Amino acid sequence: MMRISEFQTKDVVNVANGKKLGNIGDIDIDLETGQIQSLIILGTGKVLGLFGREEETVIPWQNIVKIGADVILVRLHESE
Repeated sequence: MMRISEFQTKDVVNVANGKKLGNIGDIDIDLETGQIQSLIILGTGKVLGLFGREEETVIPWQNIVKIGADVILVRLHESE
């Protein structure tokens, strides 16, 4: 079993291009089943965070390849 706080400390990396996407900012959970539907990566801050953030990245649960000790590997294509 893993706690949500443990998810938030892991780096999320796209295996399609090797790019680090960031860290998990939120998790979308189906309240009826209790299953995780997607992970949400918060956008990076623009100009020291003064002018808002870039768009967040939503990663559907089926796109998660592997959850390791320090990293979560996902498969996202540039069009997603």
